[in-house]
Amino acid sequence: MTAQLDLFATGSTDFDAVELVAQQDFVILNLSGGKDGLRAAVKAREAARQAGVEDRLWTVHASLGPMEWPACTVDGVRYPSVGELAAAHSRLLGVPPGRHLELRRHRDAVPYDLLTFIAERGDWPWLGRARFCTGDWKTKLIFGAFSQAARDFKKANGRPARMLNVLGLRADESPDRRKRPVLQRTTDNSHRIVDEWLPAHGDSTAFVKEWSDAEGWPHHWAYDSAPGAGDWAGSTRCSCSACVFSSRRDLLLAVARRPRLAALYAEVEHARGIPFNPSTTIVSVIEEARRPGAPGPGVVLDDDNADFDALTKAVRAALTQPPKRKPRPHQGPGTLPMLGAGCDGCSLSGDTVFGQKPDGVIREQQEGSPA
Repeated sequence: MTAQLDLFATGSTDFDAVELVAQQDFVILNLSGGKDGLRAAVKAREAARQAGVEDRLWTVHASLGPMEWPACTVDGVRYPSVGELAAAHSRLLGVPPGRHLELRRHRDAVPYDLLTFIAERGDWPWLGRARFCTGDWKTKLIFGAFSQAARDFKKANGRPARMLNVLGLRADESPDRRKRPVLQRTTDNSHRIVDEWLPAHGDSTAFVKEWSDAEGWPHHWAYDSAPGAGDWAGSTRCSCSACVFSSRRDLLLAVARRPRLAALYAEVEHARGIPFNPSTTIVSVIEEARRPGAPGPGVVLDDDNADFDALTKAVRAALTQPPKRKPRPHQGPGTLPMLGAGCDGCSLSGDTVFGQKPDGVIREQQEGSPA
């Protein structure tokens, strides 16, 4: 069996999904609240059903807190946050509540959010550099939650736990994801062997949307032109509201839908002197979103809640300290523009000159966690 598992992990697409899943001790379905993670999870669940190992399924949502799309209420109807929708997807998949984990990074027993880390570090997770927003803030967080389960399994069974990490990455999304193997081994040590599987890798964007609608799976309101529209005419991504890897249109929608979050991004950008994206500043996106012809947001959120207030306080406190990371040669020194009139969220003024590693992941233990 070990030899067969090794064969599966070579990157070949010629393997039997049912046999692959049957060999696992833990099958971890990553749910972001988005359409692609759900599509991959459904395919993995079907393989688990055929293999008779549905009891090995776990669902996990690695939360980025206030930076994710939140819940909203329109005309008396409440539309869920991405975390709430991930939990709903888990239930619809038939995974017991005790095997669904929502994980969020903590420091000193309080939520520690990605934007605070960016403010402390002094730069953004650009493509081609350290992509800490997915590595440290998602992958490491999730597998940290399964570390104790792996140790317990090794002690009880005398061999490493076999874990299958199921992700909703698709070739359509980007050139990098197009080149990513459908199946690859990512960890092999004395406590666990982890293989990464991308069941939806070959599915097109149009197919996933059509499949979701045809099967009656609920999709997040951010995908629509307005909550409840059901038209897939909103954002194309569903995780961070304003992602450095998003298209220009997605960014225009994001800053219009969440002006307070956009203004906080602009504070970080101005204070550190590093643009939000190598090809644009968040300030320019905000200004473009105000002009005629920009996509209509469909809904504007006030972000008036304790979680967002705590994020704002933490980010501003971080900006009073020197950045932990020195800018790369092509980044500066220099200054970036502030938001102009019409935004109440940006209170910084004056010119700012450009100025390590992330600290250890501190996770909140969830009820029902395998850790």
